[in-house]
Amino acid sequence: MIDDGDLLVEVHIPLAVDANIPEDEDQFPWIEEITEYLLDLDEGDEAAMYDDGEEFGDVYVFTINSADEQTLLNIATRIANRPGVPTGVYAMVTTVDAESFGEGRRVDIS
Repeated sequence: MIDDGDLLVEVHIPLAVDANIPEDEDQFPWIEEITEYLLDLDEGDEAAMYDDGEEFGDVYVFTINSADEQTLLNIATRIANRPGVPTGVYAMVTTVDAESFGEGRRVDIS
């Protein structure tokens, strides 16, 4: 079992282009919206954004911690259910010591 202090959940979101968004607009507006959402959670002490999100292959990864596993997975589900977020979201339950993204136990979200 992972100690809550070392626990990290990576939220992987496919970088799928929405055909309804004009080409000259931001194709992934949900990135900024999710970043703001996570910063609000951090201010409310529900969880923390461990590091800035970043592109990793064909997904965008947000990292969250400072809560128990169920709380972090619930947050991942709320992220996946936000408007405009593409389907295919999954979480990786790992630790802050992981050497790269994608290590740990996969939990399919949407």
